[in-house]
Amino acid sequence: MRVTVWNEYRHERKNPKVAEIYPEGIHGAIAAFLRGAGFKVRTATLDEAEHGLGGDVLETTDVLFWWGHIAHDEVSDEVAERVQRRVLEGMGLVVLHSGHFSKPFKRLMGTSCDLSWREIGERERLWVVAPHHPIAQGLDNTFVVPKAEMYGEPFDIPAPDELVFISWFQGGEVFRSGACFYRGQGKVFYFRPGHETFPIYHQSEVQRVLVNAAHWAAPTGRVKTQFGNRAEPLEPVKSSSQ
Repeated sequence: MRVTVWNEYRHERKNPKVAEIYPEGIHGAIAAFLRGAGFKVRTATLDEAEHGLGGDVLETTDVLFWWGHIAHDEVSDEVAERVQRRVLEGMGLVVLHSGHFSKPFKRLMGTSCDLSWREIGERERLWVVAPHHPIAQGLDNTFVVPKAEMYGEPFDIPAPDELVFISWFQGGEVFRSGACFYRGQGKVFYFRPGHETFPIYHQSEVQRVLVNAAHWAAPTGRVKTQFGNRAEPLEPVKSSSQ
């Protein structure tokens, strides 16, 4: 399976704390454990030409991971539209943490994707609410992220087609932290944990979720849906004049 991990790659170059946690960038950390799981992985970042997604990159990507935070507006509308189109054609998309505000995700959701938040490093407990879902395989009923940025409801997204995780935070809020959507022929998974100043992507449970998500979001290989005028009927048609 061919996976592309996209990252702004801004925090790691500006904030020494982030660089210490992710010396190869957040994209590098995610790419490393995905490669360890057997995927063919490449990375792309915001400041590359066409944000690293030009040429045939998207056409040869089965699942795209997207991490963004402080530069959503710098993503060109053309590239965002290209990502959206590829999802509708069957490419999987895994949107991470603050990627809820990314242009591709907002296009695919059709809503503001806004939420409430607080950054004080509180404990987050994630509950598996769909234990038989493929993305939950290999996990206990619940696991804890020791320090996290809080995201709280209401979360302005459409009702998920499938909800896999709900988070509870030390300050009392809850959040739909693992939401699945079907768009066209593609699948989208939003996963909340992953703030840049905490080593969340080094946590084994989080890595398990993302490996599972790549498998789930991958194209199914079914015949592409055909739209438009079908001049020839599949079965003999008796005209009304007969």
